[in-house]
This record gives sequence, C-alpha cells and structure tokens, in this order.
Amino acid sequence: MYGTIRCATHVSNFLRSYKSISPIKLAVTASGTRLYANKGNAGKQSGTKKSSDNIARDTTIRPSTPPHVIAGTCKPIMSPPECGKPNVMKEVPQPECPWDGEPKQRKYGKHLAIGILLTALSLFAFYKYGMDTTKKEVEKKQEKRRKEKIPVKFPATSKEIPSKIRYLLIGGGTASFSAFRSIKSLDPKAKVLVISNESFYPYMRPPLSKEMWFNEGPHSKPLVFRQWNGTERSLFYEPEDFYVDCKRLRDEPNGGVSVARGWTVKKIDVFGRKAYLEDDHVIEYEKCLIATGSSPKNLPVFKEASQDIQERVSLFRDIFDYEELEEILQGGVKKIAIIGGGFLGSELACALARRGQNQGYKITQIFRESGNMGRVLPEYLSFWTTHKVQKEGVEVIPNSEVEDVSLDTNAVVLHLNSGEKVSAEHVIVAVGVEPNTQLAEPSELETDDEFGGYLVNAELMARSNLWIAGDCTCFYDTKLGRRRVEHHDHAVVSGRLAGENMTGAGKPYVHQSMFWSDLGPEVGYEAIGIVDSSLPTVGVFAKATDKDTPKSVVSETDEGNRAASEAKAKPVTPATSSPSPPQDGEDYGKGVIFYLRDDIVVGIVLWNVFNRMSVARQVLRDERKYDDLNEVAKLFNIHEEQP
Repeated sequence: MYGTIRCATHVSNFLRSYKSISPIKLAVTASGTRLYANKGNAGKQSGTKKSSDNIARDTTIRPSTPPHVIAGTCKPIMSPPECGKPNVMKEVPQPECPWDGEPKQRKYGKHLAIGILLTALSLFAFYKYGMDTTKKEVEKKQEKRRKEKIPVKFPATSKEIPSKIRYLLIGGGTASFSAFRSIKSLDPKAKVLVISNESFYPYMRPPLSKEMWFNEGPHSKPLVFRQWNGTERSLFYEPEDFYVDCKRLRDEPNGGVSVARGWTVKKIDVFGRKAYLEDDHVIEYEKCLIATGSSPKNLPVFKEASQDIQERVSLFRDIFDYEELEEILQGGVKKIAIIGGGFLGSELACALARRGQNQGYKITQIFRESGNMGRVLPEYLSFWTTHKVQKEGVEVIPNSEVEDVSLDTNAVVLHLNSGEKVSAEHVIVAVGVEPNTQLAEPSELETDDEFGGYLVNAELMARSNLWIAGDCTCFYDTKLGRRRVEHHDHAVVSGRLAGENMTGAGKPYVHQSMFWSDLGPEVGYEAIGIVDSSLPTVGVFAKATDKDTPKSVVSETDEGNRAASEAKAKPVTPATSSPSPPQDGEDYGKGVIFYLRDDIVVGIVLWNVFNRMSVARQVLRDERKYDDLNEVAKLFNIHEEQP
C-alpha cells in the first residue's frame, strides 16, 4: 500500500489513521516523499492503478531545490512552502543522504554479477559433470560392444603389393600354406604371393578348439599352446622372418613367399589372368590358386535378434574368434551356452568345461541330435560320448532346438522347442560351416548345388591356369564320387596336390584324407572316407590301456597334428586272433567302426586307435565286400600283438 503526500498536515493525519499498520517505510526522493505501508498482500506495491486501500488523495511534496550529493556528503532537504499549519515533516527522521539508490544500485549490481557468475559456474559444473557422466556411460556401453572384425592391412597400401607374379595364391589358410611349400620344393626360386583377408600369417586351426584351452601358466610368446604331452608349440606354421616383405619380393634372386595380409580379392579375370583387389589394384599372374576356405554358419533365430542379443552371441573359426572368446571369459562370464553337437561344439564344450572347473563358469550344450557327434558316430557310441562330455562337467540338452530368444537383464534366454528355457550370459554357435565362394559370380566360376563349393576336376582345376583347394572345393573322388571335405588333412593334401600341379605335375586327387577329434587328452578318434551315422555300421571293440589316448600318441610322436603323425607311422603287422569284446564296465575303450554302403566299406572310424590310418586307406581302396568284418579288424591289430 502506498500513497503520495503533498502536505505535512496530511502526513500527520495519515499517520494517525494508519497507526496500526506496521511497519511503515518512508522514502524521500528527488520528486517528493513516498510512503509504503505493508499489510498482508495489500502491502505490496500495486503499480500505478490505485486500489481501495490506497490513500484517497494523491499529495506530492515538491522540494523547491533538488538535493545534491557532493563528495559523499549530503545537503539538507529544503523546506516546502508554508501551508499555515505546523510542519510535522520535521518530526520525521531526516535521511543522511537525499537518495542512496546509486550506491545500492552498485551494490545490487555487484550482487547480481556475483549471482550470475555463480549461476554460470554452477551450470557449467552441472554441464561438465553431465557430459563426463554421459561420456563415461557411452564409453562403458561401447566397451560392452564387441570389437568389429576388421583386419589390419599389411602392407597398408596396395602400391606395395607386386602387380605381376608367377604364382598367386588367394587365401591364407592351411591349403595355401601347403601349396606354397609344394611349389617351393619343386621350384626353389619361385616367387609366390599370398593374398589373405586375415591379419595373421598362415596358422593351424585345430588347436583353437582343443589344446589352446588347456593352457596353464604363462607362455614365452603369444598364440602358443602345449600339446597333450606338455611340449610348447606355436600356432603359426612358420616364424615371421620366413616370409619376404611384399616390397622386396620382386627383387629377391632366390624367390620367396610374401603374404599380403588383410587384403581381399574381389574378382578374377580368368582368361586375362588378372586378379582385382578391393581397391581395384590389379595383379597379373601366370598360375593362380583359390583357397578361400569356409566360414561358420549362424542360425536365423540369432541373425534376426536384436543388437543387444547379437552382442552376446558369437561364432568360432579363427584367431580373432578365439581371442574374443578368451576376453569374454576373462571378463567374468559365468554361464555359457554352446549350440551344436558336432566336432567343434563338443570339443569346445569339453575344453571350456574342464577349464571352467577352476575359473567358476558353467557350460551348457544344446543340439538337435540324440547324442554328441550324432551325425558321425553310431547311436550307441554317440550316447557313450555324451556321457563322457557330461563327466567333464557339461550340462547336455539333446533333441532340442532354439526356437526363440529373448533378453533378461544381462542374460540371453534361449526358448527351446521342448518348452524349456536356458539362460546364458554368452552363446557360442557351432553348427557347421559353408564354403567361401564369393568369387564365383564375378569371376564366372561354377559351384555345386548339392555340396556347395567350386566345381573342379580330379586335378583340382577349375579353368586353365586356375586351381582350387581346401574347404571351398567340390572335387571328384575317383573312388567315392563327387565330394566336399572340410577337414584339416584335406586342406593339407589338396593344397599340396594343387601346388604340384601348378608346377606341371598333372596328378589326380586320389588321396583319402582323414580327420580327427579329441574330447580332451583321454578320448579321441580318427576317421576317413564317408562316415555318416545314417549308414549301417559294424564296430569291433577291445579293452583300452593307458597307451590308447591322444595324450599317449602325442607323447610318443611329439606331434599334435595327427595327420602329420599318421603320415610318419610305421606299418602295422596284422593280428592273428580276433579281439575279445570288452567286458561289463569297460564300454567302448577302443575299436574300429566300419561304415557300409551296398555292403562295401566306404568309411572307417578308429576309436582311440592311432597310427593305423594307412591300413584304413588300404581297406577303402580295395572296395570289397567282406563276409566277416572281424577278420578285417585283425588288420588293425588293435591289441597290438607282437609278431
């Protein structure tokens, strides 16, 4: 409430009328004296519009001479004109200064500036804190994201890769390694260029799912493993200094092998004998080998899942996958589910479960077959293998498929066709591979509709001056017909033959390649030919000894690569008597399983029987019908009778 007073008499009357109002504020300005009275909400300044609480009359005290402020001192306020009555304004305390608004404004200005500064600093602090928090959250989220599988290029630019070469090998796996060894043995001064889409020099894949997970203690070098006999070995076939730098290959007088790592060939001009890299760099060749291998399959239920679920699902094939899985395990994952019951799935399940006993994580294996390796082993042996896997600590769920998948906090929930739900922090899909035939369409090369892979003849030739070897090859087997094989020994043998033929040998592929699988150091088997559980089988078993284990054969030969040890194995003298069957409790310690088609042996599995592959190859070559396979089993001398 306020009013403007013209005369001291009115001031006195006003004070008497509003003596109950407290407090009363009086301000003297250059234009007069202004009175403020607070009484609840009515005491608030109401602006220029007068309310009923305001003084009825506007009165203004106008000084004759405005006050002045000089050097911090005040002049007295001039008295208003006489109005005939006592001047009660003299009773009102005189202000020391006529108007101290300017210092107050400066004071308020300082306060305002300080307030703005503090507000700005607070806002900046909140902003900075929020940005840091957001940045940390983003970084933490990005840390959870799996690193993308992008190979590092060596050399960094294609200008350093030779544009002309005699021998060009596309693919940096086992088949290429075997091919360039063969080429160099027949053409010592040959210059060989390998184009690999991986960042590593050629290496062995089998230990990635076996021995690498049994490593204990530190190693002197990265990517080494201990064989079953405890000896240390590098994963790489050759040391780095074996290879010639791409820039120096052209000028090497004795030739050599260069590997351009991280590079991809996108097209081949078969008739012009030119290969095109992804940046259109052209390499002219005289002889070319395609050995691009294969890639792991995934399941649609995972491919179509959300990104958060896909971050918790991985495939397994190469060093990158091994290192990534190792990092995941070291990150504290406690529940892992493996989808697939074949070689890779069963090997990983056993290896990880044994390791998990010390590191505290649990392995669950899920597959559609009734037992482990059910597509290869006869049912009774598949069940026995499942029991062995369970003894390693694996929870096995057979006869099951993943129909749906969801995310529950940090775990993937697998919805099985049985209605069961399995929770896992990480999922490994191991359901087979498919050949890498991306060059087929742009290069106008044929592929097989039934088996997949590039079509080649018995000499592994697809076109003039172009050979294909390894997993990506669908070749004609002179004994068993058209086939495609995905195993290590086939990559070795087909690569070696392709290398020989690139130097002019012209040999057909008549070798029967073998493969092997180890469920740890105690149980393993080797196989050759067509081993399909849908075929009729005959098994001959005997009691196993301590010598009948993968660990024992590696200790004896100091060779973890069973294909290499079989190639060096001594001939076996046939037994004179049939092996006695195992007694109760002995189960299937060791034995020979024959796979028949039209009563002819087309495949053989040697169960915990080693260094007998030459005998198995001879049986397949004979293509005979046998009246008594017990007699054939004598050829393997599984009791190791001494002559």
